[in-house]
Amino acid sequence: MARDTDIHLRNKVLYSVFVRNHTKEGTLRAIEDDLDRIQELGTDYVWLLPIHPIGEVNRKGNLGSPYAIKDYRFIDPTLGTEEDFRHLVEEIHKRGMGIIMDVVYNHTSPDSLLAKEHPEWFYQDRTGSPSHRFVEWTDVIDLDYNNVHLWNYQIETLKYWATIVDGFRCDCASMIPIDFWLLARKEVEEVNPTCIWVAETMYPDYIFELRDEGFYAASDSEVYAAFDATYDYDSRSLMEGYLNGIVSFESFLMIKQRQEVQYPENYIKLRFLENHDQKRVQTLVKSERALLNWTAFLYFEKGMTLIQAGQEKGILHTTSLFNKDPLVWEKKEGIDLTWLFKKLEQLKVEPTFSSEHYHLTGDKDCASLYGYYQKGEDRWVGIFCLRGAEVSMLVDIPDGTYRNLLNNEDIFVEEGRVSLQGMPLIFKAKAPPKRSELVYSPYKEQVSLSAREQTGV
Repeated sequence: MARDTDIHLRNKVLYSVFVRNHTKEGTLRAIEDDLDRIQELGTDYVWLLPIHPIGEVNRKGNLGSPYAIKDYRFIDPTLGTEEDFRHLVEEIHKRGMGIIMDVVYNHTSPDSLLAKEHPEWFYQDRTGSPSHRFVEWTDVIDLDYNNVHLWNYQIETLKYWATIVDGFRCDCASMIPIDFWLLARKEVEEVNPTCIWVAETMYPDYIFELRDEGFYAASDSEVYAAFDATYDYDSRSLMEGYLNGIVSFESFLMIKQRQEVQYPENYIKLRFLENHDQKRVQTLVKSERALLNWTAFLYFEKGMTLIQAGQEKGILHTTSLFNKDPLVWEKKEGIDLTWLFKKLEQLKVEPTFSSEHYHLTGDKDCASLYGYYQKGEDRWVGIFCLRGAEVSMLVDIPDGTYRNLLNNEDIFVEEGRVSLQGMPLIFKAKAPPKRSELVYSPYKEQVSLSAREQTGV
């Protein structure tokens, strides 16, 4: 974790916008008409997918991926002008939100300005031709950060945009040397001391694949040296596996618990149920009650929260990255959870939610997560049945009547058990006099088993 990271970023919500497909017009100016609605969701930062000119060589689809960039220092003319961009930033700031720019520094389009002017700055295959490390990335060529002149160019570009925006989301950050990011952060601080840095880190399988091929790939732990937050891809595959019935509840819970000891104490994860590279969550979670619980856990879990445009409305269609494919906001597809997003954001700003004192356990028999933040004797408690079922769960909370902050209904704890009626529960309570070991922890169970195996006891 960058030493000067503000842990209160854990209280923040990011809202992801793909300008081309957010509106029918597909322009920067058209986004302005939706800013009030976005702000009412409790958004702190608007993250724009790349807004630079797109290459034409090896282009995928009719319009190409915004991640196949032709020139880092200009705005895609099909979206608008730099003046339009600056005006959008101004309107975002007027509403008390910040703006995050997408930085794609691992690769460019094959016909990029840099490819033409500095071919020596690119990774080359065995034939000496510019190429890419992942076979399927046919519309881009990878940059080679062994060249210090490339570092200078990229950092100067960042410093320019940092005078306009409030932070950067860095694509494929794990594939670029950490020393580059450390220097970039240091120099950007000269023009924007409060700039925030979010790293798109990688699935563990991708790290293995790259390293097996002899390529550089940084782990999340390494990336934290330069970044404020990393993607939660280290638990994503287990989440999808659990939803598809091929991964156990215990395995999913264990990876979440392990993050608390695997990363620095002040680590921040960017938590999400969906993003532009993933399926819509409502195509994975079909039950409304289960969806309510997963969404509430998304906000409750320690870290920044990411919303993909349309998620709040229950839009099921994932827009194409390569073609004109605008969101149809009027179409009723899935479950509209706007009310829940607004309610959860009101809780997300609670300062205790940025605390290091976060605990997560669970009950494998009823597939329910039990988490809490504790400050002194006070707890903020969250209980989430991932199946959305009516279950009874053992908890270490004093018997009594509590109030669910999501719907103002009473919660009863009797004889150390709480009943869930399908709704997620978030409430305030007092901690028990002595820390309890009643709630199931697969991580502790595995550690205990390993110790017994080693000692023969």
